[in-house]
Amino acid sequence: MRLAALAAAAAISVASAATASPPRLLADPFQDHAVLQRDKPIALWGRAAPGARLTVTLGESRGTARATADGTWRASLPAMKAGGPYRLTIRTAEGAEQSVEDVLIGDVWLCSGQSNMVLQVHRALDSRAEIAGATDSAIRMLTVPNDTSLVPLDGFRRPVSWQVTSSATVPEFSAACYYYARELRKTVKVPMGLINASWGGSAISSWMDEAALRQVGGLDEPLSVLADHRADPARGNARWGALWESWWRARSGDAPGAEPWNARVDDMWKPVPAFTAWESWQGAGLDQFNGMVWYRTSVTLTAAQTAGAATLRLGGIEDVDQSFVNGRPIGNTSAPGADREYALPAGALRAGDNSIVVNVLDTYGTGGMIDPASKRALKLADGTTIPLEGLWRYRAAPAAMGYPPRTPWEATGGLSTIGNAMIAPLGQYGFRGVLWYQGESDVERADSYAVRLAGLMRDWRQRFGADLPFLIVQIANYGAASTTPVDSGAARLREAQRQAVEADGNAALAVTIDIGERSDIHPANKQELARRLARAARHLIYGETALSPSGPRPLSATRTAQGVAVRFGDVAGSLVSYSAARPIGFELCDAAGRTCRFVDARAVGDTVTLDAGDGPYALVRFCWADSPVCNLYDGSGLPAGPFELPVR
Repeated sequence: MRLAALAAAAAISVASAATASPPRLLADPFQDHAVLQRDKPIALWGRAAPGARLTVTLGESRGTARATADGTWRASLPAMKAGGPYRLTIRTAEGAEQSVEDVLIGDVWLCSGQSNMVLQVHRALDSRAEIAGATDSAIRMLTVPNDTSLVPLDGFRRPVSWQVTSSATVPEFSAACYYYARELRKTVKVPMGLINASWGGSAISSWMDEAALRQVGGLDEPLSVLADHRADPARGNARWGALWESWWRARSGDAPGAEPWNARVDDMWKPVPAFTAWESWQGAGLDQFNGMVWYRTSVTLTAAQTAGAATLRLGGIEDVDQSFVNGRPIGNTSAPGADREYALPAGALRAGDNSIVVNVLDTYGTGGMIDPASKRALKLADGTTIPLEGLWRYRAAPAAMGYPPRTPWEATGGLSTIGNAMIAPLGQYGFRGVLWYQGESDVERADSYAVRLAGLMRDWRQRFGADLPFLIVQIANYGAASTTPVDSGAARLREAQRQAVEADGNAALAVTIDIGERSDIHPANKQELARRLARAARHLIYGETALSPSGPRPLSATRTAQGVAVRFGDVAGSLVSYSAARPIGFELCDAAGRTCRFVDARAVGDTVTLDAGDGPYALVRFCWADSPVCNLYDGSGLPAGPFELPVR
């Protein structure tokens, strides 16, 4: 009986061994259906037993490598022309082997950014017909799962796979990325590989490595806090809390002890109507509020209950919280809707009343502490759970406070956290170029965005090749229209994008100021965006220099006898104004941009002349608003993009 059981177990073991997947020798990006970059040496890498000798073959190409003491290996194959399919095989002298099937050689693109790059085909314009028509098997797609890390990773934590385009695979893929490749394939008849590494709501700093951020400047202190957090989370959290508190005092003018996390309850604190999004609170005046709201309660404990460590549970919060217990910062999380749970060290609680104060930041959509009372509790060292069901109060922070700094280790607003987990594992994969669609999350930091974007491009060129071109999507029009000139963070962000591209020399801009949606930050017309990106690529990357990259581009603004002349380059034919006899959307301003006025304009050829009148005219602005109405185009049908120029 026992022998029979052993024999059966042995048979199962042998069968399992026979059917088990062979060990992966190649790094994560090398999968069935992959596309490798043509016309460049092909970098390959992976892991094997330390000291193992390896042979790599791809079609007729052959290379060798040897694993280092830590088990990593690298090899390079000669450049290949577009074609395939091929089999990529790696073997070790000891007999281990891995093969990757159906590999194509073509042009590979890294598509990255925030939610407008994430936006899937099934959410885009005319999606039903687009999905039904997705039949080009020469377009291959890989989506990198969202992840973060405090250190650069050499592999993805979750599986990735290349997908051949079909009606089954395309619906969840990035619409902007897929439509771009489909549009480009009309003139560039080679396979296209698309790697989409994007995360909604992410700031540009979360995609850059720490060295690049140090080079940008102004981040030494948060980077130092990040290093502390990596070594000792409690120490890092304490340092961050002190920085957050300093930010609040500097903005609010509160004296130490008078801040919301310390001050006693007064008439400014109102009872929380319900633990739902604050936009739903009737009569609270928060139905359209994006900003910070403070919540607070207290719990009375005995001396015995305060002995030892404890855990504070706050339930789900939209979007970011900075939480305090008895006036001490105890945690900060940016994970919309996720449960908050913070460890409290011994001594954090005291006998008698204990205050719990939570600052909640919402930047888009709905905000607040959103879970029922059962999710908010203190779990004590002895295992006892004390529900936090007492009276909760709230007060809204003035909108003029703006948004607080974000923790350096945060997912979407931190420093390097996304790049470490979603870009670093791509190693030295070969790319023809990068499509970057991001900026909405950096509107509050628009004045430094040009430097950060230049830093990102420099960083990724160090990773993937010094000649890597970038196609930058300028953020679209979104928000309320204005009847008078206004300052606009979105306009300053667009100007920063334009300046970064102008200064780069190996980048192009896709203007989207006319294809956004005033009431939706995620415009659905990704087809037209893709056409503009493909046009930019044909000019910048494929050498079609007769084709302007992105429509009329401002060159200069000069004083003339008639007013101010704004001259444009890259004009196809001549400038034209749609739906009016003259262009609209031009402003003249003083040197500081504080006093601006709309002015009449006339377009002839490649020049727009502005009527200066009697007011100041040190600066020219065009399309300068969150959601401006602009009607200046050229013969190609492309719009002139927003800009600010000094008048010479």
